[in-house]
Amino acid sequence: MQTEDSRAIVASITRWFESLTPGNLGQLEAFYSADARFKDPFNDVRGVPAITQIFKHMFVALHEPRFVVTQQIVDGAQAFLVWEFRFRFKRFDTVTEQVIHGGSHLTLTEDGRISEHRDYWDAAEELYEKLPGLGALMRWLKRKANQ
Repeated sequence: MQTEDSRAIVASITRWFESLTPGNLGQLEAFYSADARFKDPFNDVRGVPAITQIFKHMFVALHEPRFVVTQQIVDGAQAFLVWEFRFRFKRFDTVTEQVIHGGSHLTLTEDGRISEHRDYWDAAEELYEKLPGLGALMRWLKRKANQ
């Protein structure tokens, strides 16, 4: 796959991620191969149905979740997306918009669909520290580890 072709494909994938809603989750198979693997700090699944469930759960568990892709690196069948994941908790602080900073390494098939999707983000800093109770403990542990 030529990098120029990949750039157009990754731009299309990026637009889809940034406009993801419960209503367009049915389009997932247009962007992921049937046996695609998805891995993040909480999940390691294979196949479009399992990946769809992860995104469905995101919409059930959080208010207004959305991705904002801030950078893209594309080289042939490999891409890396730097993103912000913005949402509000449904429990805890339901008013404040939360932001998780992370990145996704994508491997594309010859037909331009995602075969491997690996998310990288620091669950301790980006999520646990924002939770009541647990957040205070995580910040204390971080301070102790850095002394």
